[in-house]
Amino acid sequence: MQSSREIVVRSLKFKTPQRMPRDLWLLPWAEIHHADAVRKLKERFPSDFVNTDYFYPALPFVKGDPYQRGEYVDEWGCSFVNYQDGIIGEVKNPLIADIGDWQKVVPPYAQLPENPQPAYDQISRFYEQSDKFVLGNCCPRPWERYQFVRGSENALMDVMTPEQGAEKLLRLIHEFYLKELEFWVKADVDAVMFMDDWGSQNQLLIPPRIWRELFKPLYKEYCDLAHAHAKFIFMHSDGHITEIYQHLIEIGVDAVNSQLFVMDLQDLARCAKGNITFWGEIDRQHVLPSPDPQVGREAVRKVAKHLYQPSGGVIAQLELGAGANPETAMAVFEEWELVEREARQS
Repeated sequence: MQSSREIVVRSLKFKTPQRMPRDLWLLPWAEIHHADAVRKLKERFPSDFVNTDYFYPALPFVKGDPYQRGEYVDEWGCSFVNYQDGIIGEVKNPLIADIGDWQKVVPPYAQLPENPQPAYDQISRFYEQSDKFVLGNCCPRPWERYQFVRGSENALMDVMTPEQGAEKLLRLIHEFYLKELEFWVKADVDAVMFMDDWGSQNQLLIPPRIWRELFKPLYKEYCDLAHAHAKFIFMHSDGHITEIYQHLIEIGVDAVNSQLFVMDLQDLARCAKGNITFWGEIDRQHVLPSPDPQVGREAVRKVAKHLYQPSGGVIAQLELGAGANPETAMAVFEEWELVEREARQS
């Protein structure tokens, strides 16, 4: 019997896991509105992934809760406004209005442990006691952090003329994330993760050339650092990102969580199947909110037709967030079991 950790690793390496890995993402909203259904989902289809139990100590100016109504100020000093419990709010007032003030941004180096050994000891104890695939508690997000600091509209304009200060602010953000990753890749975890939402419904948010020039090199540094310490690297990005999949493969991303249903799955299979692991997902916009569980089953069959292979490369993942129907989520995991059973029998 393979452990959860072995199942995930074999899938990432295309070495025919005993079964497909599972990963259920839960926003607090789901726990608030569907506590009983969430419990049943966890019991029936327990996740093969877990985050380690070490968290940074809170900095003194951090206030509020990111998942509660009201204001939340994070470790960078960015202020989020939230109107609903259980989901994350958004930045209404950028930290700096003028790109010329980029030097006023203070990365939260103070939260990183000066003496990392006690943290490493705690992380190691957790790792040794778990048979699940363990993710580090960090998530570099240079583009999203840039937007939190400058505001989305300013950020989109900044990157078109990066020499006016955007490159310096981006470098400041990136250097902190590298330092953070240096801590985590030396810890007993199986993988580290980074994220940035890059797509609209039908294309990248910025010209692909700008993405390649400004952001691809940053992500490559994350991948190189992780792999130098024998860690897998996972990425999340919402939206239509077909144009960058080949680049993510090239720089060494092991698994990508993306919105498959806004892209052409046939095109995606041609460029990426067998070269990267599809870390979900099932559509959060139309499928998971559906009151008809059959819609979830059909969505699984659509993904399986184009991307599934018994050797690995697909993780049965979904997010139970605002508006999602737990019965449809349950049907999704059940259908993935059927897909695998049919594949073994054929």
